[in-house]
Amino acid sequence: MSLRRARLADARAIARLHRRTMQVSLPYLPELHTPEEDLWFFSERLLPECETWVAEATGLIAGYVAFKPGWVMHLYVHPDHQGAGIGPVLLAKALEDGTPRQLWTFQQNARARRFYEARGFKLVRLTDGAHNEENMPDALYAWEG
Repeated sequence: MSLRRARLADARAIARLHRRTMQVSLPYLPELHTPEEDLWFFSERLLPECETWVAEATGLIAGYVAFKPGWVMHLYVHPDHQGAGIGPVLLAKALEDGTPRQLWTFQQNARARRFYEARGFKLVRLTDGAHNEENMPDALYAWEG
């Protein structure tokens, strides 16, 4: 596995990875966007607004992390590569400057919650999901740095 800074040219591959991971790992979430809308989001919003890194395995993007000051915005690992140590490497990249960060995850995503808690994130609050587009209960976590 290798880690590198994402490029705009990676937007399509990241969008596909994100969609596949959501479908397999978070099947309880509603599908709100088309593949074209996903591509627009990654190329026009996420990549320009966040520092984004990808993990490559066998020449393909196997996971990514997107972060900005104070926040880890996304961390997704393709289902075929989960449990192989990619998630911890990506999270470490997002935290390497040592500054505090927060993130949201869904309450139902027990695997992610265990992952973050095992790496020092503390639960700040639980919500009913009224303020996320999925309308699913979520959890705010913080890492103090």
